Amino acid sequence: MNSSSLMLPAQWAQTEFGSVALGDRRCTNRLVKMATALAQTPTGTLPQAFPEWKELKAVYRLLDHVEFGLDEIQQPHRQRTLERCQQPGEYLLIEDTTLLDYSHHPRTEQLGSIGDGRGRGLHLHSTLAVRVEGWNGEAEPEGVAVGLLGQICWARTGKGLRKQHWRQRMLRPRESERWAKVTASLGRPPAGCRWIYIADRESDFYEPIQRCESNEQDFIIRGYHDHKLVGTEDDLFGALDQAVVQGVSRVKLRGRNGEAAREATVSLRHCRVKLKGPSRPWGVQEAVEVNVVEARELAPPPGAEPLHWILLTSLPCQGLEQLKRIVARYALRWWIEQYHKALKSGAGIEESQLEREFRIENLLAVLAVVAVRLVNTQWLARNRPDEPVEAESFGATALKILGVKFETPKGGWTNRSVLIAVARMGGFLARKHDGMPGWQTIWRGWSRLLCMCEGVEILNQRAKRCG
Repeated sequence: MNSSSLMLPAQWAQTEFGSVALGDRRCTNRLVKMATALAQTPTGTLPQAFPEWKELKAVYRLLDHVEFGLDEIQQPHRQRTLERCQQPGEYLLIEDTTLLDYSHHPRTEQLGSIGDGRGRGLHLHSTLAVRVEGWNGEAEPEGVAVGLLGQICWARTGKGLRKQHWRQRMLRPRESERWAKVTASLGRPPAGCRWIYIADRESDFYEPIQRCESNEQDFIIRGYHDHKLVGTEDDLFGALDQAVVQGVSRVKLRGRNGEAAREATVSLRHCRVKLKGPSRPWGVQEAVEVNVVEARELAPPPGAEPLHWILLTSLPCQGLEQLKRIVARYALRWWIEQYHKALKSGAGIEESQLEREFRIENLLAVLAVVAVRLVNTQWLARNRPDEPVEAESFGATALKILGVKFETPKGGWTNRSVLIAVARMGGFLARKHDGMPGWQTIWRGWSRLLCMCEGVEILNQRAKRCG
């Protein structure tokens, strides 16, 4: 995976969107200019990124095109992501769905229901590819985001669906078809590559497993249903209860829902089962064999919800170390949640004031790639800390400004040192006990640094004219 996340905005935008085919080269050029501005000032509120009316009006005209959308705008990015995933190595293809809430924009049209049905907005399903670059001393995978392999955006209507017969529901297009749909379209991984599909409990049904198996892709899916088994009267949970504990492991849990981040000690056990194939309108499906790994927290803190994962997987489970690695891989599913947070809080997609759904989708196509750039600034510093940062890609002026303000490190700038310096521009104190900065702090500093670089460029241009 390259380090395009650290490129200057214009260079990054040209790389990501310069080859987008929109039927008119002028539209592509406008898209590159738009992406450049949004990379420097990521926001769904377009007047913040385009303070001049002429530029803002041109962006509105671009977003008003109905002949292209999310797929067309992201196609080159997705193709580059797939090509990178075909290089030898292990890749996690992490999927999840999030809600884009526009309930506070009553003028926006073509939206659907979200949440309990009272809100208005869109559903967004993303497939993020992450390359595993190694394992640390705590048996945790380290990696960086390769990019998006696909996104599906839709407005939920849901009128009259509950009255349909089971057979009618199964034959019509269903929202559940999104799970593993993108990964199924990729085909089989080339020799030397391992693609591992990772998804939560909503993906626990027959089709995602079948799609992965037919394309020789591995999977880790968190179990939810107590599946019927072949050759035994026990169901899945009963068979798992009879399995022997193989050992213990530790899982780092991030803070969420008011609970603080913590490290959980879990017991691990495993069994191999054959799941009965479900009935479908076109016939009873074939049974599938899977490994099942259970991670159960032993002593959760008072008041905390204990960790309990039941993971269906195709990966081998021969020994405690392999069980630990399966659990550790699934623990990285939060990266897709972090990505969606970057898209909302960092890139501000929910702040958009656009009044038609297809315009929001066109804006989303760009901001979704900007969000990959956002989160990778943090992941590069964590997982490739000593990789040198070249002035040609990062920007000589930017490195000079950082050097004047914080002093150039003796060994030169690296991913870790340059991103800590950038975060300090955004208010990070960089004390010994502070740990690594978050992407929001990094991006505040990055935006400030780019504004300073722009000021230097303007002054240099005036000096040349005057000379």
